[in-house]
Amino acid sequence: MTTSYDTAAALLPLVGGPANITSVAHCMTRLRLGLADRDLVDGEALRALPGVLGVVEDDTYQIVLGPGVVARVTADFEALLRKETRTARNATPLKRTLRRVANVFVPLIPALIGCGILAGVNGLLVNAGWLPSLTPALAAIASAFMSLLAVFVGYNTAKEFGGTPVLGGAVAAVVVHPGVAKVTAFGVTLAPGQGGVLGALAAALLGTYVEKWCRGRVPAALDVLVTPTVTVLVPGLATLYVLMYAAGTVSSAIGTAANWLLSTTGVFAGAVLGGLFLPLVMLGLHQALIPIHTTLIEQQGSTALLPLLAMAGAGQVGAAVAVYLRLRHDVGLRTTIRSALPAGLLGVGEPLIYGVSLPLGRPFLTACAGGAAGGAFVGLFAMLGERVGATAIGPSGWALFPLLAGDGGLGTAAAVYAGGLLTGYAVGFGATYAFGLPRQR
Repeated sequence: MTTSYDTAAALLPLVGGPANITSVAHCMTRLRLGLADRDLVDGEALRALPGVLGVVEDDTYQIVLGPGVVARVTADFEALLRKETRTARNATPLKRTLRRVANVFVPLIPALIGCGILAGVNGLLVNAGWLPSLTPALAAIASAFMSLLAVFVGYNTAKEFGGTPVLGGAVAAVVVHPGVAKVTAFGVTLAPGQGGVLGALAAALLGTYVEKWCRGRVPAALDVLVTPTVTVLVPGLATLYVLMYAAGTVSSAIGTAANWLLSTTGVFAGAVLGGLFLPLVMLGLHQALIPIHTTLIEQQGSTALLPLLAMAGAGQVGAAVAVYLRLRHDVGLRTTIRSALPAGLLGVGEPLIYGVSLPLGRPFLTACAGGAAGGAFVGLFAMLGERVGATAIGPSGWALFPLLAGDGGLGTAAAVYAGGLLTGYAVGFGATYAFGLPRQR
């Protein structure tokens, strides 16, 4: 008997292999593939494959498999595709997990940036008393996405972990539905949004597990009715009576811990975060911070961690400028620095990390010193009651200015952040110029 995995494994080479696949989705009966080059498809062999009921060439390449069967084949096809296209074969389980969690949140960053900027503009208009007839509309536009953020997280979670995306979104939608205010868990009445993105992530992960469990046990004739119902019902109940309460506790703890760290150990916390962020980026472990940033933005309106972490980029820029001035005869390296420096100023540090500081060794360490100094500067002001936050994640460096928010208003936040950048530039430059390169270079 041919299994769904056998069918998926037979399909992949006939549609041109992993490199030819640009998208994967399914409807009630069809596996829908986006293909880079349809000339690579062996249509005759596909039609002759056991289990394939037909082929339709439309905007997507559609392989008819039938109800119930298509969902199982699609899940196996996506798992096989991820396995075949995995590039980091030596990645640890931790890195792979963090990468997959990051894949849930990274697609949301453009909307977070756009809505964050609109929220900042609206705040300026409200404070100045300008355009009072427009500000309510801007507020609605800026906050609409955030109010449904859990749904998007659930959709992306199911998509990333091999479930049906819309079912993941449906389960996660429970978190933000107003009706949860009538539910009591552990003696506490729930509030809409309790648990936030962490609750949505957990709910969708559970939904994906339940869906896969059903796919392997429910007869194909009943799959289209039973599997979606059980996938929404069981995780939905678990979300209401367990996950929202637990995730809400964790989210509150994250916010409390962040506030405590900055108000009581701001200098130390800033130095540690600013100094260690470049190594985290190098190891890929910075992805673990994305859900924390998102939780803080959802909970408090901004993340106070991002401006501290952005100081690592300032130290990197200062170090690169020092290398540029010290190594006057290294034409190739100076060309690399000139091309990568504008991106570094805007917070894109990878070109400078992998092209300049990391290969040279010492400048990477002195860049970290610059980041620690800038982080300590911003952390000091947090201890003094002038905490700086970012209303969205993604941009850094100079690009973060439009997204800044602070206890003392945008002007004070911008001044503190600018002071941190200048400190990071100066210490990164000075440490690298004095100690970052051996004399023989």
